Amino acid sequence: MGYEGYEVWAPHAQQIELWIEGARHPMRPDPARAGWWYAGGLPKKDGTRYAFVLDGGAPLPDPRSRRQPDGPDGPSAVVDHSRFPWRTPWPGRPLAGAVLYELHVGTFTREGTFDAAAQRLEHVARLGITHIELMPVCPFPGTHGWGYEGVSLWAVHEPYGGPEGLKRFIDAAHAHGLGVILDVVHNHFGPSGNYLPYFGPYLTDRHSTPWGSAVNLDAPGSDEVRTYLIDSALAWLRDYRLDGLRLDAVHALADTRALHFLEQLSTAVDTLAAESGRPLFLIAESDLNDPRTTGPRETGGLGLHAQWSDDFHHALHTALTDEAQGYYADFARAPLAALAKTLTGVWFHDGTFSSFRGRIHGRPLDRRTPGHRFLGYAQTHDQIGNRAFGDRLTPAQLRLGAALVLTSPFTPMLFMGEEWGASTPWQFFTDHTDPDLAEAVRVGRRREFTEHGWAACEIPDPQDPATRLRSCLDWSEPEREPYGALLRWYRSLIALRTAEPELADPYLPSTEVSYDEEARWILVRRGTLHTAVNFASEPRTLPLTGCTVLAAPMELPAGEGELMLPPHSAAVVRTGRSR
Repeated sequence: MGYEGYEVWAPHAQQIELWIEGARHPMRPDPARAGWWYAGGLPKKDGTRYAFVLDGGAPLPDPRSRRQPDGPDGPSAVVDHSRFPWRTPWPGRPLAGAVLYELHVGTFTREGTFDAAAQRLEHVARLGITHIELMPVCPFPGTHGWGYEGVSLWAVHEPYGGPEGLKRFIDAAHAHGLGVILDVVHNHFGPSGNYLPYFGPYLTDRHSTPWGSAVNLDAPGSDEVRTYLIDSALAWLRDYRLDGLRLDAVHALADTRALHFLEQLSTAVDTLAAESGRPLFLIAESDLNDPRTTGPRETGGLGLHAQWSDDFHHALHTALTDEAQGYYADFARAPLAALAKTLTGVWFHDGTFSSFRGRIHGRPLDRRTPGHRFLGYAQTHDQIGNRAFGDRLTPAQLRLGAALVLTSPFTPMLFMGEEWGASTPWQFFTDHTDPDLAEAVRVGRRREFTEHGWAACEIPDPQDPATRLRSCLDWSEPEREPYGALLRWYRSLIALRTAEPELADPYLPSTEVSYDEEARWILVRRGTLHTAVNFASEPRTLPLTGCTVLAAPMELPAGEGELMLPPHSAAVVRTGRSR
């Protein structure tokens, strides 16, 4: 049995006891670190249950807990990361040239566990994917949920398989040649099972967010809060051999300090990458359209390595669906022009007026910024799950969208199941154990969509287990038609991207786009390769001659030196010249 120390930051506590397996031991202030408490020479081996008792209150889980065996409300448990028998040597995979696959553990299979998901990794590898992007896996109350209401930012949700299950999944992914990225949430803590405010000023009323008080990044005590978040990020990358982190909604990180939290985080991750010899990266979700997000630190940027590109998604979505509500309105006025602008300059709003926001939004990007620093996608968990019924794009729409996503200058990302046109929706579901919170979420969800014309009784109940079950992938589908045809199209496009360096070229100025808004066709030039898409319900002849078809999801009609596309079709072709 090991005997080591326990420590906790609790600057406002007058007295702290350490609870270990039912016994209590006094802790003392650490003279070397203000606000920290310490107790040494006590049992500390893998699995030891412990908690902290502040000023005579109830035992509380460790803010830096590595495991919550009984859920967020129970005691913490020691995790000895050195015990796991890693089997796959892993040098890492860089983001440049990658193809990502967003995956939710709880609905990737009906079992909803890491081990069950690992059994499907061969499918992902055969598809040609290079990295899996896991949605959040930190503990949250109940069994099933999206994961964005997580607490215990160092621990792993037990119903998924806990720390050991996550390691087995990552090891299996690496054995298939797949890198793994984890979605982490620093912009808020879950409303249930969150005990951080008992320990210290983890939150501040200096700023407000959609979730209430902001995470404290710039008020008194914020040094320790920032360290808490950065140490958590480094622990995921180091202890679980992850390849990168996706940072949820970084625009909601309120920080007025001269050294921004994200710059501090990116510096720490780059240092760890240099020390470990593995490429490590941070991918931001940002609503700001600000080039400083991924700009180099030495020129005033925050130094993040990539970010999601919602403007490209919005332009593509409006071209595929003709939807024009909400934030799609500006894109829907001329969707192919919007697509052309985002394919060549990333952002549609780059200092232009956004009718959705009622103001000017964004600023121009230096087009010398490598395109692989931006993720391009036709679907994500947000863009499906935040719809009233969680409906996906149709297979016909995905056929066209895949052609543009997988031949773009961006890092492509798929959402699980889209590669075969999954018939299952992906709906908003929760499993809140607090009945008041559960009812508030249910009512709020229905109110949101009834304001837009839906009947309240039609909106799926997030708390109904059937809502989650409807969202689980049906793994019989990719083995049969018509799903197999779309799957073959996705595989051919990814294989072509891998085989043709021009398609993975991240240099934005080398991408040229022509289109006809009225005839509804677009042509994207990538060196000698061209991606042609006909969005119209009639055949179209595109201004391209002397070309060889490299990939098409259907047989194309023979044309006399011209490219003829049937309705709602796409093709990737080669010509004899690049300009």
